[in-house]
Amino acid sequence: MEEIIDASQLPVCPVETTLKLIGDKWKVLILRDLMEGTKRFGQLRKSVGSVSTKVLTEQLRQMERDALVSRKVYAEVPPRVEYSLTELGRSLSGVLDAMKAWGLHYKSSLADSAQSC
Repeated sequence: MEEIIDASQLPVCPVETTLKLIGDKWKVLILRDLMEGTKRFGQLRKSVGSVSTKVLTEQLRQMERDALVSRKVYAEVPPRVEYSLTELGRSLSGVLDAMKAWGLHYKSSLADSAQSC
């Protein structure tokens, strides 16, 4: 596994730092789904959408490296792997809530402007 990012490697701008960590479409959707609780890989693949297995694996590894996601492997046959948010990952709930609220507002404003024509 790659080493956790060093603070000196992050952009000076905090908005850019956030985008660097969660700016990918799949990462935001992974965060959204893990806010509900621990999930297995297959559950995430189904809930996230049309993401490929390879891309989901890469995204989860990056998020684990960035200390946003925790991975737990159970010594079973077949092996069971579960993913959950770390405390740092859970701290992004306000960001996701704001994105959801803005998305609802945007969709509503489009519907309102379509009705006024």
